[in-house]
Amino acid sequence: MQRSQHEDFEEIQEDEEQEDTSYNNQTNYKKIIFFWSLLIIIIGLIVSGNYFYDHFITARKVANTVYAPSTNDKSRNVEQLLKDGKPVSILLMGTDTGALGRSFKGRTDTMIVAVLNPSKKTMTLVSLPRDALVAVNGYEQYYPSKLNSAYAYGGSTAAIKTVEKYLNVPIDFYATINMGGLEGLINAVGGLNIKPLLSFSYGGYTFTKDKEVHMNGNEALQYCRMRDDDPLGDYGRQNRQRQIIMALAFKGVKLSSLLNDKFLNSLSKQLKTDLSFNDLIALGKNYRIATHHVKSTHLQGTTQKIGSADFEVVSVDEKQKITNTLRKALELSSAQTGNTLTDDMEINTETK
Repeated sequence: MQRSQHEDFEEIQEDEEQEDTSYNNQTNYKKIIFFWSLLIIIIGLIVSGNYFYDHFITARKVANTVYAPSTNDKSRNVEQLLKDGKPVSILLMGTDTGALGRSFKGRTDTMIVAVLNPSKKTMTLVSLPRDALVAVNGYEQYYPSKLNSAYAYGGSTAAIKTVEKYLNVPIDFYATINMGGLEGLINAVGGLNIKPLLSFSYGGYTFTKDKEVHMNGNEALQYCRMRDDDPLGDYGRQNRQRQIIMALAFKGVKLSSLLNDKFLNSLSKQLKTDLSFNDLIALGKNYRIATHHVKSTHLQGTTQKIGSADFEVVSVDEKQKITNTLRKALELSSAQTGNTLTDDMEINTETK
């Protein structure tokens, strides 16, 4: 029997209420944002160098496969921005589509706004709490909602517009990675060497704390799925997921992986972005310098129970601080932070 859209929304909301609302420590935070940043730049790096010529055709096919334009009207002329080498913003999202046996459209348990500023040679990364209290753009009737449900409700279109209105900053591009596809990516790079963070047995495998083991894709997936026997619950599971993701990121950017058509083809099945092939070439050629210096921060809220669910409620002052950070990185004029409950708010793209 086919499920209704509203039933899926209710299941999403119920599942969210059971999840732990703890947040990353600073060390793990820096690791995870590094991974998402690498994913969106990898293809641009591949297609920008003549020494990758033999793999140019494969890279182009990958770029065309992952290309999924948003139905949003862009807030800015992104083609001109890239041509002029101006700062651009990318909403990086990690979805749980296909993970843990879920059949409904995935939520975005990782949401990061990345700003690449080549003239200042800086990348600014702001992590957004998945449980932030918002009204999802186009789905305001489901208020109160969590920020990570925006993608589940309306895909990249709803996620982009919700973040834009929430912070009053333009989002020029987006990129999503399917967390359910990690197994294939891990196998494509020949597996990973991992030191387990704790001892446990799960999914037919036994893991011993601090005893390094070479994991294939399935073993790594089982390692980062277990939650019930972890003293830290879902937060502990997230720690292990980040450990696996970072090991994959560092191995994925090695030359052997970048020249590995199997890895590229696997990546093409898990990554979606509205960056076109030409956009990726522009990033690879003109924006790599922006990764030389990384500035990272996060939007901080306080946990409040609304109805039966816990939300992260962010003060206006905290939101304004993040809005100021992002607009400064984008070289935009100062502006008041956003509000998702204001339907007619226009995104301020005025330059200095």
